[in-house]
Amino acid sequence: MLAFLVIIAIIVVVAIYFVVVWVRRTYRRQVATGREELIGKTATVQTPLKPKGMVLVAGERWTAIIDEGQADPEEEVIITRVEGLKLHVTKKR
Repeated sequence: MLAFLVIIAIIVVVAIYFVVVWVRRTYRRQVATGREELIGKTATVQTPLKPKGMVLVAGERWTAIIDEGQADPEEEVIITRVEGLKLHVTKKR
């Protein structure tokens, strides 16, 4: 009976340890949302960028302005900066 209680106590202590470690990691992780998350991501051109058009990023349509040249539909572009609700992009190389 005593061995059974010791085993249960060890299991509970180990479980609590893993929960504490998981919670600490979660709180230390930097939150990546909003405009900062978009910079550097790849977007797919939906309407021609001449220089303004629409792109698709993670299933969302955004107005985009290409910094240099033009881009046709289905081309991939890289987001360089965000101004309000407009994305500035460059062609993917």
